[in-house]
Amino acid sequence: MKQTIPVVGMACSACSANVERKLNSLPGIRSAAVSLPGRSALVDYDTDQITLEDMKREVNAIGYDLVIEADRSAVEIEKRAYTLLKRRTILSWVFALLVMSVSMGWLQVGSRSVANQLSLLLSLANIVLCGWSFYRVTWRQLRHGAANMDTLVCLSTAIAFLFSAFNTFWGDAVWGARGIAWHTYFDASVMIITFVLTGRLLEEKAKDGTASSIRALMGMAPKTAHVVSKTEKRDAEGNITEPAVIEEVPIKTIAVGDVLEVRPGEKVPVDGEVTWATSFMTADAAYVDESMITGEPTPAEKKKGSKVLAGTIPSQGRFRMKARQIGSNTALAHIIEMVQQAQGSKAPVQRIVDRAALVFVPTVAALAVVTFLAWWAIGGNAALPQAILSAVAVLVIACPCAMGLATPTALMVGIGKAAERQLLIKDATALESLRKVNVLVTDKTGTLTIPNQSIDFTKADDLQPEERETLKPHVADAMRDLQAMGIEVYMMSGDKEEAARYWAEKAGISHYRSKVLPTDKENLVRSLQQADKKVAMIGDGINDTQALALADVSIAIGKGTDVAMDVAQVTLMGDDLRALPAAVRLSRRTVRMIWENLFWAFIYNIVCIPLAAGVLYLFGIHFQITPMWASALMAFSSVSVVLNSLRLKFTK
Repeated sequence: MKQTIPVVGMACSACSANVERKLNSLPGIRSAAVSLPGRSALVDYDTDQITLEDMKREVNAIGYDLVIEADRSAVEIEKRAYTLLKRRTILSWVFALLVMSVSMGWLQVGSRSVANQLSLLLSLANIVLCGWSFYRVTWRQLRHGAANMDTLVCLSTAIAFLFSAFNTFWGDAVWGARGIAWHTYFDASVMIITFVLTGRLLEEKAKDGTASSIRALMGMAPKTAHVVSKTEKRDAEGNITEPAVIEEVPIKTIAVGDVLEVRPGEKVPVDGEVTWATSFMTADAAYVDESMITGEPTPAEKKKGSKVLAGTIPSQGRFRMKARQIGSNTALAHIIEMVQQAQGSKAPVQRIVDRAALVFVPTVAALAVVTFLAWWAIGGNAALPQAILSAVAVLVIACPCAMGLATPTALMVGIGKAAERQLLIKDATALESLRKVNVLVTDKTGTLTIPNQSIDFTKADDLQPEERETLKPHVADAMRDLQAMGIEVYMMSGDKEEAARYWAEKAGISHYRSKVLPTDKENLVRSLQQADKKVAMIGDGINDTQALALADVSIAIGKGTDVAMDVAQVTLMGDDLRALPAAVRLSRRTVRMIWENLFWAFIYNIVCIPLAAGVLYLFGIHFQITPMWASALMAFSSVSVVLNSLRLKFTK
């Protein structure tokens, strides 16, 4: 069974990597992929070997939580966590300003000893009230042999605080007696926590924007419905003698077979079949806006027997319907699940980053130790304060979050952007592969053209091509755009030569084949791949599934067969094929964004860690990033990666 499970409590890429490693280590789990910006785990597991409760218990043990209870909402949990984080951040700023005022002398409180003791109390209060979660998570992580960003924050603040506390009470006796100047660094301890909390607050707000497409899809599902519990009674002349009984009920109470009434402007609550319809235009039909599913701007006519889908909206008239698919079985629920799973999937490059995240924290801790020992060895006891400060700065400035967020935030925005264009992408690999496509193989009937159902197919051989079917709108524009992007297009049709040639010319396609069988389509895809081409295949029928399964990227038409959509990595919900070149452009931009994010994340760590360690002192340049500024830069690096990814939301 494959399921997307909300995860709460993750703060950095090391967190998501630890949760993923824990889940994958459990018996019965075939695979697990954890998304940090998506705050979810996509788990494929054997229900006979492991339960959701087992997973929850194991994940809780390392400091995180899976939301599996029906009465708990991950969104509400995250809202409460965000509110708590906001309060902790504001309180931490209060402590930070007070400590800075005392340490800088802006607030006169008496002697140096009194100032240090007051700063100690304020710093301790800040750790207990605002930063205690760092220590709690670190303890749970260390018990299971893991580490994350909280570990670095915990180590750096603890070292700065304890060293300052030591100096407060024994500084004169230990350092002063040897003629060594000593200082306290309570301001660094407080500011590290303050800046990290501020960064996480901004990061959570920014990450929230990457999930907006999912929230928009979820917002399409109505919360209530009108159930017809008793139909009206009429006399022989058709006059109503007893009105219908209609009541508004929560959507979760609807059962299959219930009769529902949908009025103009309301959302269709579930998938079903129309039993009665009327409008001012037509006595026996209503008109429903299905653009959120199909992308078609013209409302669809709905008569008795017509299918209607959850989330669509009657623009004219009203109708009654019998519920056929409810809850997680509706088409809208399947779309939401597909987008969630795609956003939670991992691109190949992300798996490399995840492996790096697992060793990042221990590596940084080792670098901090090396930094401390190097300063102490070069300067002796006189350099001990500087050695400790340098080690703290290295611990603080290193940021695995930026690297961990580089790929998934861009993917989440890209896949969400595709969903807005009625393109459902099943996984991150498909989105990444689209940019490499240089050949498109397309079916004709149902993909490029729409059959005219009103004609007499017994006389099909005597009909002209334009009498048998119609070219879909904007097909020629889409093919022209694809070819301008360097993508060759091949049309494969089982139709006769005359019809295939006619429609290929109409669509602007120079490569076409007629009278082909499913095996011929598969063979063409294979031969193109053997010629070192990256092939995308688009089709709508069972006869296309062989070629779809073989293609590098498989694309199905949403109005086609379920078999084709099951095989395909990408599903085009509407008939506007201009979404295809748009998808390729989006893929190229998304992957470019991923590499931009990774480049700056790596450059940030490569440049900043040596500066925090004080490498420039070796060249006579007396410059070093202090722990306070290190925490600010670390917070900025994570936020900047997320904000950079959000630029995709505004691309056209």
